[in-house]
Amino acid sequence: MLIHSVYFWFKPDADPALVQRFDDGLQSLAGIPGIRSLYCGRPAATAKRPVIDDSYAWALVVTFADIAAHDHYQEHALHEQFLREFAGTWARVQVYDVAM
Repeated sequence: MLIHSVYFWFKPDADPALVQRFDDGLQSLAGIPGIRSLYCGRPAATAKRPVIDDSYAWALVVTFADIAAHDHYQEHALHEQFLREFAGTWARVQVYDVAM
């Protein structure tokens, strides 16, 4: 299994209309075959601790059966459409992939 975690930070001047649609864009990725589960959201309102980084605007966590399913996701038309629509709004994106 592969867990694909992606964290997004928006540019200060990001189009508010695009930011408003961002969650819908993330949810659209669930239509890509090979995804076992998909979760997305904003930082939780947990207590502040030195080990917590809640500086990101949005997070996406996707699970796949294997790397081949992940690679299919990366090249899928829905993923490419998501990138075309939203990539211009990001100041930073950080990815963590975990093999299980």
